[in-house]
Amino acid sequence: MSKLWQKKYNLDKIIEAYTVGDDYVLDQKLAYYDCLASKAHADMLGRIGVLSSEEAEKLNQELDVIISMIEKGDFIILPEQEDCHTAIESLLIQSLGDLGKKIHTARSRNDQILVAMRLYLKDQISDCNKLCKELIDTIHAFIKENGSISFPGYTHMRKAMPSSIELWASCYADSMKDNLLLLSAVMEILDQSPLGTAAGYGVPMEIDRDFTAKELGFSKVQENAIYVQHSRGKFEAMLMHTMVQQMLDLNRLASDLILYSMPEFGYFELPDKFCTGSSIMPQKKNPDLLELMRANLHVLASYETQVINLGSNLISGYNRDAQLTKGPVISGIEITQNSLRIAILLFQEIKVNSDKCASGMTDELFATKRVYDLVKEGVPFREAYQKVAKSIHS
Repeated sequence: MSKLWQKKYNLDKIIEAYTVGDDYVLDQKLAYYDCLASKAHADMLGRIGVLSSEEAEKLNQELDVIISMIEKGDFIILPEQEDCHTAIESLLIQSLGDLGKKIHTARSRNDQILVAMRLYLKDQISDCNKLCKELIDTIHAFIKENGSISFPGYTHMRKAMPSSIELWASCYADSMKDNLLLLSAVMEILDQSPLGTAAGYGVPMEIDRDFTAKELGFSKVQENAIYVQHSRGKFEAMLMHTMVQQMLDLNRLASDLILYSMPEFGYFELPDKFCTGSSIMPQKKNPDLLELMRANLHVLASYETQVINLGSNLISGYNRDAQLTKGPVISGIEITQNSLRIAILLFQEIKVNSDKCASGMTDELFATKRVYDLVKEGVPFREAYQKVAKSIHS
């Protein structure tokens, strides 16, 4: 099977497998977006007279057929095709002959992957946005039911001062609100159309980039063709950072729930259906999902580092290193979204044991209050502090 770049020689099979990597697998997630971009590109070619209106319509109809195949799970990318761009163009040529060969006019696989990835990322940001908002709403419902219950607050993993379910849970709702701001900022940066910059230096013909940007729902055109190439990896790293921030919050949530649901504490109770067992100890109910949620922060942090490092030390223009950013970005987004879904389930299902919480409210938690009761009576703070300390440690 010939490749889009095919010359008079064939690539060594070992080299071919190494250079293709897992692109043909990852691109199954991007093929739909490549078709959307191709439809807009065909319309633009018709608009500037490279294609007739009839030709543009035929290409659009055939791309709709391919989109239908993708949605039904019938679209397959072969390893020798390298990516979704080749697979889609091959189908167009197979169906439309020479007309299918015209679709690549005024573009490169470089701006094809950039625009497909950017459309994909915009959709994923929207999904994360919805999940964060759903988590916030779920936490508020949890607070409405349990918020008035008092339980110990800790510093240095030792009892410190009184806390409440409302104070504890609203911490995670507030952090998700900040994560929404980060997602919004990254969305604004990503919302630029790279289509029409080809391999990073434009194309030697007049095209209408504003038209394709508007057709694809971008707020503006990313003007500088070299920066378009530089932004691959840079924009993804920004998005990975927002994923890491969400996972950082979920990591802390998981750590809290692992501790507070221990029988020795018992403030929270995990449903049995959330817990796994031991192959040797019949009594065990293990919080594996919380441990994996906690651990996945570090997986995401490594992905962020990968993306940043892959984009560094490169000279201007396209470099194949950028291909390797797709895997960690797609995987990182999926882990974050799945973790948010788990967090929503947790706040819907976990139970607060009010009796255990009450029994945890032991006398030392009120030491600071006793200090301030003395302060209100006119005793200097340091003197009040020492007086209460001596009563505890005498």
